[in-house]
Amino acid sequence: MTLRDLPTPFLTVDLDAVSRNIARMQRYCDEHGIALRPHVKTHKMPRIAELQARAGARGITCQKLGEAEVMAEHGFDDILITFPLVGVGKPERLAALAGGARVTVGADSDVVARRLSTSLVEYGSSAGFLVDCDTGFGRTGVQEPGDAADLAELVVELPGLEFAGLMTHPVLPASGAWLHEARRLTEARGLAVPRVSGGGSAGAFEIHESGEFTELRAGTYVYGDRRLAAQGVMALADCALRVVTTVVSRPARDRAIIDAGSKTLTSDVPLGLDDGAFGLVVEYPDAVLHRLSEEHGTVDVSACRRPPEIGEVVTVVPNHACGAVNLHDEIALHRGGGDVEIARILARGLVR
Repeated sequence: MTLRDLPTPFLTVDLDAVSRNIARMQRYCDEHGIALRPHVKTHKMPRIAELQARAGARGITCQKLGEAEVMAEHGFDDILITFPLVGVGKPERLAALAGGARVTVGADSDVVARRLSTSLVEYGSSAGFLVDCDTGFGRTGVQEPGDAADLAELVVELPGLEFAGLMTHPVLPASGAWLHEARRLTEARGLAVPRVSGGGSAGAFEIHESGEFTELRAGTYVYGDRRLAAQGVMALADCALRVVTTVVSRPARDRAIIDAGSKTLTSDVPLGLDDGAFGLVVEYPDAVLHRLSEEHGTVDVSACRRPPEIGEVVTVVPNHACGAVNLHDEIALHRGGGDVEIARILARGLVR
């Protein structure tokens, strides 16, 4: 089977490109003495995580407990969960997971720390705890370096939890100085800071510059997407994740309709990529995929010298790999377009 034999739309990954991407990131981390802990939310597949581990990754990162549980079932025993575990049953699930694997969590409040501690003690298990720090992104995270030291000091006193260090996402120009101060204040209280963890693929290859980070959590780099290619982080040829789709209508000279809409391609418009397109049509780089409905993708082909015809199969690099992957149960793994193997995305949809 080749890619052209697939019914469309179909999500595909070129394993040759995946191998190049894994090797490049691992090489960078090794050269700078940074532990690479890949984020599996991008691929959601133990099979791809195994490739990363064999290349030298030290453990994995998960966003949700469901992902972590699947990975643990497939033998991964060093897991960081970076999303605050709040809600019905989640402290108990964490405690059960920690009974069979080395688990670390990230959070930014005493409320979460205390609830996790209670469940861990009840189950007779333990977990590491990274203090989540907002170093400028404005999402989760303690707001001041002194707040990080305060929470670290509390965690040290809570049974079942071990203070494991600091974390932030994404790594920004100001992150290094912010975390340096947080580490200084924490160490001034007599606490060691074993790990300083930074997340994100967009700035991954500059994370060493501040000298503060001991660990990198990156996910999208393994597949690539239109955002990373547009930012120059990776070449288009290394964007392993693509959607094979068919032109199903040409209602006007300037318009083509493909069979990949918002249920196939993510509607994400990542920061810094607000040009109105929802993916790159590889064979027609002058075309603009400017509108998604559920099953229809509307493509402006007015700038194309020869627009695609009805029945023509084209490939699309999604804006955001992580969002696109989570829309699919299956993925077509291949090398150079041939020898296609259909695989299940085992952690797909596990958002709890």
